[in-house]
Amino acid sequence: MEDPLTHHPPLDAVIIGAGMIVYDQLLPSLYHLQRQGAIGQIHVVATSCARMQRLADQQFAAAFPDQRFVAHPPLDSGDSSAEPERWRRVLAELSPRQLAIVATPDHLHNEMVRCALEHNQHVLCVKPLVHQYAEAEVIAKIARERGLLVTAEYHKRFDRRALEARRRYREGHFGEFACGQARMIEPYLYRSSNFQTWFTPEKTDAFVYVGCHYVDLVYFITGLRPVEISARGVERSFPNGQRAYMWANGRVVFENGALLTVNAGLGYPDRGAGTNDQGLTMYCEGTDSGAIIEHNDQFRGVGHGYIDDRLGANFRHVNPDYFRLVPWNGQGLKPVGYGFDSIEAAVHATQAVNASGGKRSGPESLRLQQAKLAEIDGQGLLATPSNSFINELVIEGARHSIQHGGQVVEISYSPQPRIGM
Repeated sequence: MEDPLTHHPPLDAVIIGAGMIVYDQLLPSLYHLQRQGAIGQIHVVATSCARMQRLADQQFAAAFPDQRFVAHPPLDSGDSSAEPERWRRVLAELSPRQLAIVATPDHLHNEMVRCALEHNQHVLCVKPLVHQYAEAEVIAKIARERGLLVTAEYHKRFDRRALEARRRYREGHFGEFACGQARMIEPYLYRSSNFQTWFTPEKTDAFVYVGCHYVDLVYFITGLRPVEISARGVERSFPNGQRAYMWANGRVVFENGALLTVNAGLGYPDRGAGTNDQGLTMYCEGTDSGAIIEHNDQFRGVGHGYIDDRLGANFRHVNPDYFRLVPWNGQGLKPVGYGFDSIEAAVHATQAVNASGGKRSGPESLRLQQAKLAEIDGQGLLATPSNSFINELVIEGARHSIQHGGQVVEISYSPQPRIGM
């Protein structure tokens, strides 16, 4: 059967930010989608051109020959002066109903997503979308009124392990989730990155930054909503002296009484066998037996021993399932893994929303676009403000709890979603 998306007009994309996630996942994914005709021109906006030099290095030149992004400011400008508001100007110059990708620190997301929507752009935002439920509710309302798609990039949803667990759980093969634990410990080297400028106690913490992946994943698999959150943090200092909640432990209670403990941090050994340590274990039960869902996500049964340590260590557990650039039957290299699948799904869904209006205009076109948005919300694969707002409630509660010594925060959904002490 012919793929109907192949005939949809390509989307121009603006990436706001030039950090690690842009290098590791976003830009190579967009380059490959550009090859396939789903993406047109790619713009990258950063505070200065120095932040973007790494995005134009030899790895991308070899993997994607003859493909380049439009840099703001231009790479050859030598502009080292910061212009924090440059992204606003670039969004204003973009044609309507293209794709704005927000890849900046968490506390900037709300302003940038709102600005993109006000310029009639679809939005793909790195997780978490925002830190407060009220902000997500406003974003959902604006997007719906304008027929625009907003997605939060929870890429673990597109891991085949997660998709398999979701299907089997909802078919009843695991019974009911009762108790579980998750961990995500990122490398120690993050402490020497630009995290030093924004990963501060009043803005974020380890639970919110990385632990949110697994809270979302349990909800994605089971459909159970969280009703209580408590979190404690361990403060440490960055090399520049800035304090941060470098470690965190959170406990989430779900509506059926199930418990999930999440350990998160920035401290995995840089020369360790894995590039991080992450995984999820869920214990479930039926009427007369137990069940288990276990994901060891830091490796996928692959071990490499190298002749040197240019890849970080002489021995590595390798996770080829998240994101890798591999040989293919075309020029350069192509991205594979659920990191790419997540971006591809968001881009194709955005194209489908644009196409849903057909050749109609005005209220009839908007009605059809809104119907397509409702269909995407109902599928529950892409995380939208309407179908995944439990994440904002958990994050809002966790931020309060961690700043108040682990205070228990309740989450309620009636008469409207909110947190309470």
